[in-house]
Amino acid sequence: MSHREAEHLRVLIANERKDRLALVVPVVVALGHEVIAPDIELEDVGGVTARERPDVALVGLGDSSEHALDLIDRIVREAACPVIVLLHARDSEFVREASKRGVFAHISDADVEDWQSSIDIVLRRFAEYHDLEGAFGRRALTERAKGILMERHGIGEAAAFELLREQSRVANRKLVDVAAAVVDGHRLLPRQPE
Repeated sequence: MSHREAEHLRVLIANERKDRLALVVPVVVALGHEVIAPDIELEDVGGVTARERPDVALVGLGDSSEHALDLIDRIVREAACPVIVLLHARDSEFVREASKRGVFAHISDADVEDWQSSIDIVLRRFAEYHDLEGAFGRRALTERAKGILMERHGIGEAAAFELLREQSRVANRKLVDVAAAVVDGHRLLPRQPE
């Protein structure tokens, strides 16, 4: 197997089949990555994932697709890392169910040479996803702050945004930080007189 120089990653591998783990761990190590918690149990996966903070998780389809899907659910819920499904045989139905639970990709034993490329793509897409999620969160926060200012000052949307922007400039703070201060302290602001 040839592999390129890759960033050292912390990889969580979860698979109920020990024979599959024995095959996967050396491949991941040969790619230059650290395998964390390879003998993880379903009931421990959430806590281990939160504590260990892996860069990526590989979940193998073992004897039970429900077991693997439960692992995916828990990792996606607990972790700030992408999940990749590892298949040793084609299973379209399982991949479809896994995608509903939040996996970013699937790889197979037949494509070991492509694992690193797949991991790279997944990490890039995961970072883009988090950037978008952050942008939506900032936008929602700004919209809430504008709504509060509109209600409290009896002004329109453009004027409320200009208030936020002007305070951002004067205080030399990011607009989103000013918006957060408005949202956090809006109960302290006086109500518009009727």
